[in-house]
Amino acid sequence: MTPPKVTAAGHSANAAATPSAVFVCPVVLRKRSDFLKASKAPRKATHGFILQARKRDALENIDGIRVGYTCSKKVGNAVARNRAKRRLREIARAVLPHDGLAGWDYVLVGRRGTTADIPLERLKEDLQRALQKLHGSGA
Repeated sequence: MTPPKVTAAGHSANAAATPSAVFVCPVVLRKRSDFLKASKAPRKATHGFILQARKRDALENIDGIRVGYTCSKKVGNAVARNRAKRRLREIARAVLPHDGLAGWDYVLVGRRGTTADIPLERLKEDLQRALQKLHGSGA
């Protein structure tokens, strides 16, 4: 194996040809108070999860989309809860940058026996439909 050729500028010759990796991830909710505010907001239940969404106040001075993930012990043991949350993070990463609205907080709540078992594509479609219904642009 030969090392990559280095140009005069010190960069790899093929570095300019390959695009840099873009990591699009919304800001994650961490504070309990944010989760409590979202729990009082409108929600939409789907087969695989529950979506809670709230529009932030102008006084909060936070831009962009924020998202939180939660699974209760009803979902299962720690392994099952972590698997469900990984799947929720994946669908949020795929759908929210396109269908979510800036200035909103979203909380995805895992459901027992379904979040970890439903095909990922179906979960993504459920999130898209739930967002459309919550934002009033759906049936």
